[in-house]
Amino acid sequence: MTPQDAPPNDPTSLGATPRGTTATPRRITVRYAVEGGGSGPLTRGQGNMVLCIRRDPPEGINKDSVWPVPDGVSVPAGLVALRLLVERHESLRTSFPAGPGPDGFPDRQLVHRNGRFAVTVVEAGNRSDAELDALAAELGRVDVAVPVPLDAPPRVRFTMLAAGERLLRLVAVVCHAGADGAATAVLIQDWHALAAGKELPPVTAPTPLEVAVAEQSAQGRRRAAAALRHWARVLTAGPQVVFADARITGPPGDHSALLVRSRTAADHLAAVCRRTGASPSVVLLAAFAALVAHRSGSRELVLSALSANRQRAALIDHVGTLAQDALILLDTGAADLDQLIGRAKSASLTAYWHSTLDAQQVWQLVDDAAHLRGARFSRQVVVNDLSLTIPAAVADAQPPPAVDPELTVLPAPPLPVRLMFTILRITGSLDFALIACPQVLDPEETEGFARALPALLAAAAEGPVLLSDLPAVLGPPGGGRSGEWRLVDGAWIDLAAVRELLRTALGEHRLSEEEGKLVVELATVDPSFGPVEAHRAVVAALPGRDTAMAPHHYVVRYAAPAGERTEAGSGRDPAVAARLSVLT
Repeated sequence: MTPQDAPPNDPTSLGATPRGTTATPRRITVRYAVEGGGSGPLTRGQGNMVLCIRRDPPEGINKDSVWPVPDGVSVPAGLVALRLLVERHESLRTSFPAGPGPDGFPDRQLVHRNGRFAVTVVEAGNRSDAELDALAAELGRVDVAVPVPLDAPPRVRFTMLAAGERLLRLVAVVCHAGADGAATAVLIQDWHALAAGKELPPVTAPTPLEVAVAEQSAQGRRRAAAALRHWARVLTAGPQVVFADARITGPPGDHSALLVRSRTAADHLAAVCRRTGASPSVVLLAAFAALVAHRSGSRELVLSALSANRQRAALIDHVGTLAQDALILLDTGAADLDQLIGRAKSASLTAYWHSTLDAQQVWQLVDDAAHLRGARFSRQVVVNDLSLTIPAAVADAQPPPAVDPELTVLPAPPLPVRLMFTILRITGSLDFALIACPQVLDPEETEGFARALPALLAAAAEGPVLLSDLPAVLGPPGGGRSGEWRLVDGAWIDLAAVRELLRTALGEHRLSEEEGKLVVELATVDPSFGPVEAHRAVVAALPGRDTAMAPHHYVVRYAAPAGERTEAGSGRDPAVAARLSVLT
């Protein structure tokens, strides 16, 4: 292990140099070497994350966290533990070299037998625990915005806070192509044991290379095909969006984030589970869905559930990325919460079973469904249950809630969602985070929503709760649909938003409704511009316009010099309809 000068992308060179010290952060190179290695196709989860990495900003892909440090660990001992950790898990030693295609998209994973990685060591000075925590959090927030290269390992970066040779904090930034949230929990547990000088048993969970082989098997391909059919059924028949609100004027942004912690809510959750026989995850999903349905005024919901593939027992301890959504279609029109819990269990199990599939095929499916239906699916409502993935050492290090419930405003990450519910802890304290776009929930409404969930659990702990009683918990239904709203193809559509969409895509036009269908008339002098071209232009302008819809029928009138004539049609491509009909 050798020191190096800090490179330009060192987080401590970006304005986060420790207060009260002039020491230059050290860069120490750690070398690793193991037997084995190899290469193979990407797993479906890796393919999904590589696609996201090439499309999205790094702060939306990388995940930063502060890992617990055992008492008395020195910097040298910590570096040895990090080396052993990288040697132990193939996913950390994996790169994704550019593929042979014109866009260079990787088509294989390469597990390296040996290599090196650099660890930044920051002299923290004489700081209190609270100041150390703040500094560690700041270093993580800065470093998470620095890309982790796909073509070189490791899939994680480390920064140590130290007082001399005494290790105080460890900040990790994990690339999602190397480890998802559940895998990161395994890494933290292994790190803690290795840093404490313990020996770990051999890894028994399948490696990413082994997962890829299983996914490419006949059974794996059948499973992926069934998953694609499930997604096609939901995308072509289910509601395209959840929130239809007059405040929605563009893509999600300017989110607020609220952390909620409650000991009594954990007790009430346990009581509901005992009474209904359902798992905490299902109970919380049902309670959250009930509140979303009430707030949005939508009976049928499509929810994206993250960490879905961790439901398979063989992959619980897998260190890699299984990052693919489960698409849950849930009818919330139940009499009471108990009945909705039963529906949530069935719907979530179906979705989890159908959540391993090819990411590029899914995006093609999303595009095809948008083309056919004239409305584009977006992940408006997201659920992420991390309660089984956060190590006890991390959860137990948190001080107990000062009040019950305790609400803390957090920095909000940029996310392409309207509402996200992240379950962090269910035992001892119910901890969850609520991230909301102000176009559907302003900060005051977000707090009301956050308080309503523990209140609903408290009522459900005593017995079945009639969903008609939700206004007493959450207030009157939301919906915010004053104006020209119409229910078309299962979705609430704002005709004003449709006109704005058409102005952007087509210019001057006339919009009308005929037997529940949207019809647009326009004039052109371009003889090559017909219903097909018009529909493509409108669909291309759809992203971010959740309250609009492409028309079902186009009437194009041609004026001189094109010649006086009229062409009419839906503009839909028969080949797209045929592709979808095979799946549905």
